[in-house]
Amino acid sequence: MTNRVCLLDTGPLVSFLASGLEHHAWVVEQWKHLRPPLITCEPVLTEAAFLLKREGHDPDPLFSLLERRVIRIGLAVEEQQADLRVLMRRYRNRPMSLADACLVRLSELHAAAEVLTLDSDFRIYRRHGNKAIPVRMPG
Repeated sequence: MTNRVCLLDTGPLVSFLASGLEHHAWVVEQWKHLRPPLITCEPVLTEAAFLLKREGHDPDPLFSLLERRVIRIGLAVEEQQADLRVLMRRYRNRPMSLADACLVRLSELHAAAEVLTLDSDFRIYRRHGNKAIPVRMPG
């Protein structure tokens, strides 16, 4: 098990909860090596609930993960809005979602953390302006 804080993105969360998706087996294997709680944000949960419903899956397991403290909300958008705005402006030419901006901001707040993601844009995003963000992703 890794002691490193894990920041959880939408893709791995949905893939973990919905067997049959492309990266389900990879995410389940990664999950075995992570120490809870995995830190995320409300925009990630919003995206995940929407995508689970769209794929025909019940979003209720999201709430179970929260109740069991397997995942935890680590950022309040209202409290971080100035920094989130700066990030979204910096990456206005990329498809940075609010969830992505929150995860970049979380990586600034948790220096030793890595982002569990399926999104290759996290190889482009930078924290504190110029520092690479440690990521765990397939390939």
